Amino acid sequence: MIYIDDIKSLCHDDTIVITVHARERMKKRNISYDDMVLALSNGEIIEQYEDDNPYPSCLVLGYTSDNRPLHVVISIGNGVIWGITTYYPTLDKWEDDYKTRKVVT
Repeated sequence: MIYIDDIKSLCHDDTIVITVHARERMKKRNISYDDMVLALSNGEIIEQYEDDNPYPSCLVLGYTSDNRPLHVVISIGNGVIWGITTYYPTLDKWEDDYKTRKVVT
């Protein structure tokens, strides 16, 4: 299990590794590295993926410098945060709290 205090304590340039996938998605979605770090710093864990490999991962909801909600999927391993992907949540998939997935019927 990942704890938000662990994320916040590791939220420094020398302890964050962005995967190629995440870097490509960030560029495509116009999400800056600084906004991703800010979202991790002020965020909360809204989902845990304990069975992910090679490390458990989680989904963090945080806010950017212009107060936009941002979802960041990370894992922690070998003393670093691994940025897996990040995106702006949309109301077609998330409730207006951006924490709860909409039920597809």
